[in-house]
Amino acid sequence: MNATPEFTEDVEALSQWLEGRARVFVLTGAGCSTSSGIPDYRDLDGSWKRKPPVTYQAFIGEAATRQRYWARSFVGWPMFSEARPNAAHHALAGWQRAGGVSMLLTQNVDGLHQKAGSIDVIDLHGRLDEVRCLQCDYREARASVQATMAAANPGWTTHVAMAAPDGDADLEHADIASFRIPDCPVCGGLLKPDVVFFGENVPLPRVQAAQRALERSDGMLVVGSSLMVYSGYRFARMANAAGIEIAIATRGATRADDLASLKCHADCTALVPAVLGARAGGHRAADPGAATSLA
Repeated sequence: MNATPEFTEDVEALSQWLEGRARVFVLTGAGCSTSSGIPDYRDLDGSWKRKPPVTYQAFIGEAATRQRYWARSFVGWPMFSEARPNAAHHALAGWQRAGGVSMLLTQNVDGLHQKAGSIDVIDLHGRLDEVRCLQCDYREARASVQATMAAANPGWTTHVAMAAPDGDADLEHADIASFRIPDCPVCGGLLKPDVVFFGENVPLPRVQAAQRALERSDGMLVVGSSLMVYSGYRFARMANAAGIEIAIATRGATRADDLASLKCHADCTALVPAVLGARAGGHRAADPGAATSLA
């Protein structure tokens, strides 16, 4: 890419901010995966680009909502499951392997950090590639559930639609009322993707594990998130309260802009690889026990 003066300034500023920080708490959001072909929900002002996603209460309480969700998910899954990590995912994985990351916490449900080689990732909102029963907690791979739905809905395999966030697809004119949704093969209960829907609480152990990692960190880096959802924003508030400096690499406004010591407006999928790549040759961590270069 042809670097603009503004982009070059952001690379230099974030590189400087990282100097001397051996254990950075990284929180990623939808902007980290958009260049992998997974759309996001919000615009540069942090407002909704489209209708908000289905709520937990509607999913469990309304059969028509479940039917609509699963029909759209059935069409959207192939596009979502074929997404591959981009340069930002790979750069963060390399940095983590080198020991510079105290915790990689993601709001995304796509598993792309793990596909890029990251380990010890907390999927704050869960993973879309697993389904669980709300009654008996039976679990099954999403790909297997896809096969079950394909067998039950043979006419749907030819549906084509625009990709939407989190494996959804735009099916406004399809006959959704004809779609047969999957039930738990063990108890007949409601199957739900193992992700946190709007209106549903993030499991407390995930929050506690992330909080412990944040407390051991010497900086917090937000990558590709507007932090408009409180489940992610709370960690920026915790960092600020603990005196841990925050840097944000996200296009557009975020909920934590007033808490950050550095805000970079560049595309994070270009900025993060540029910064970490520039540091790979001669980076030295402040902690003598940490890795001395970024692979």
